Amino acid sequence: MKGFNPSFSSETAKTYDNTLRGDEADTVRFLGRFGKTALEFAIGTGRIALPLAESGVAVDGIELSPGMVARMREKPGGAGIDVTMGDMSQVGTGRTYSLVYLVFNTICNLLTQDDQVRCFENAARHLEPGGVFVIESGLPTWAARPRHQFIDVETLEIDHVGFDVNRYDPVTQMLDENHVEISADGVRFGPIRQRLTYPAEFDLMARIAGLRLRDRWGGWNGEPFTAESRRHVSVYEFAA
Repeated sequence: MKGFNPSFSSETAKTYDNTLRGDEADTVRFLGRFGKTALEFAIGTGRIALPLAESGVAVDGIELSPGMVARMREKPGGAGIDVTMGDMSQVGTGRTYSLVYLVFNTICNLLTQDDQVRCFENAARHLEPGGVFVIESGLPTWAARPRHQFIDVETLEIDHVGFDVNRYDPVTQMLDENHVEISADGVRFGPIRQRLTYPAEFDLMARIAGLRLRDRWGGWNGEPFTAESRRHVSVYEFAA
């Protein structure tokens, strides 16, 4: 589908934090268990990095979008985060960390299996001995609905409606999604394309990168990962 490429422009950055998920504190609490140095791939507007840094963890970031980083810089503490600009599957900071993490389906913004493998390899290069790579991602099963196309309502107010229009191709594992907002100010579109990936495929990517699965949960509070889970939080460590 034309135009469905991950794009986090300055315009997107302005409204990116308008609809927080509500699990930020749980995420920070979970990640804070893994030492005092961390690198966030796709740090964005600092939704997780800033409170994690405030908790006492020294956080660096990698980010492709200047607009998202500029938005983070406007927030309290944002100027103190060291960010390396570039593709999270390729660029390095020249340092190693006790934790590298990648949350909120962001690995799916890498649109090929090769790029996702390179992301794991890049994470491994940034880990110190005993360090871990943490990924949070949704499961492709939620997108495998009848006809593989569907609409999800996100907000429904008297003067504002927000919904997602989706089409999923199970052959290519590509999800084309458009976040649509309708209000008195007009209509906003937020198109994005993602390559959805199953946990078992991530585990194989980890093996290629010299990592192995330590734990997998259904959420940030240690919920069991089951057939009913809609996402997973996976913790990878260096293979013995």
